[in-house]
Amino acid sequence: MKRTSSDWMNRIGRRIKLRDLYILSAVVRWGSMAKAASHLGMSQPAVSEAIASLEAALGVRLLDRYAQGVKSTIYADALLKRGQVVFDELRQGINDIEFLTNPEVGEVRIACAEFLAADLLPRAISQFSQQYPHVIFSVVQQDTTTLENRELQDRVVDLVLARVPKNFIDDDLNVEVLFEDLHCIVAGTTSTWASRRNIALAELADEPWIIPPSSIVEKLLRVEFERRDIRLNVTVNAASILLRSQLLATGRYVSVMPFSLMSGNAKQWSIKALEVDDVHLTPPPISLVTLKRRTLSPVVERFIEHLRTIAKSMVPPSDSEP
Repeated sequence: MKRTSSDWMNRIGRRIKLRDLYILSAVVRWGSMAKAASHLGMSQPAVSEAIASLEAALGVRLLDRYAQGVKSTIYADALLKRGQVVFDELRQGINDIEFLTNPEVGEVRIACAEFLAADLLPRAISQFSQQYPHVIFSVVQQDTTTLENRELQDRVVDLVLARVPKNFIDDDLNVEVLFEDLHCIVAGTTSTWASRRNIALAELADEPWIIPPSSIVEKLLRVEFERRDIRLNVTVNAASILLRSQLLATGRYVSVMPFSLMSGNAKQWSIKALEVDDVHLTPPPISLVTLKRRTLSPVVERFIEHLRTIAKSMVPPSDSEP
C-alpha cells in the first residue's frame, strides 16, 4: 500500500521502535518466538506484543506462524534488509564516539584472499598496531575470485582486499587500485630447477604442477602453455598457500606464486622464483573495495590510508627480474 510522507511521520515513523525491529530480527533468526524470548531475556508475550506492534504500524503480516515455529514473510525480509543498514550505522556511530573519545581504539574488519592474509595484511596490521595497539582487527578469508563481496554487502566487514579487473564497475562499490601484483613460476630451493637460468616453459611441461583451481592465475598459465602447444601437467589442485609452500619445499613440484608473497616469504618457505623465458602472468591488480554510501569509522579510514602507504612500496619487478 502507498504511504505519503505524512503517513510516515504520523502513522509509521513515530510508532516503529528500534527495539521492536531488533526483536523481529531475533525471531527470524531463531525461527521461534519462544527461542527468541529466551535469548533476549524477555517473556514470550512481550516478544509477541513487539511483533504485533510492528505489523500494526506497517499494515502487513511479518511472520507466518506454523506449529513448529515462525518464518519471515517477504515484507519482513524487506524490512530487515533495510534495518540491517540502520543497525550497522548505529554501531558505526557508537564506534566513532568511542574513537573520538579515545583515538587509539576501534575495530577494523577485513575480508581478503589467503595470499594477501599471508603477506600484505600481516605487514600492515603489525605496523599499524605499533602505533595503535588497542585497535582490534577481525579478518575473514573470502573467495574473492567471484567478486560477489557478500561480506561487504552484508556489512559484516568494512573493506575487502581482492584482485579486481580494471574494467569492473558496480554501482554499490568503491574500487581503488592499490598495486599491480605479477606472478612468477616457483620451485623449492632444493629443486634441480632452482639453479637453472633461462628456462623454457616447455622444459617444465612434464614436471608435477601445483595449481590453485578455478583461479585467474590458472587461466593465465594455461594460456601460456596453449600458446606453445604444450600440456600443463597438474598433479595437485590446491588453493591453500600453506599446502603449496610445504609441497614446494620438498623440491619435487613446480607452482606459481605472487611476487608480493615471494618477497617476504621465499626464504622461510625454501622456495625460489624460476627464471622462465617469455612467460607473462599478469592478473588483475590488488584493489581496495568499500561500500558506497557507507560512512566508515575514523580508525578504518586511518587503516586504509596506511594500506595506501604500504601499497606504494609494492613495486612489481622489471621484466629482467625472475
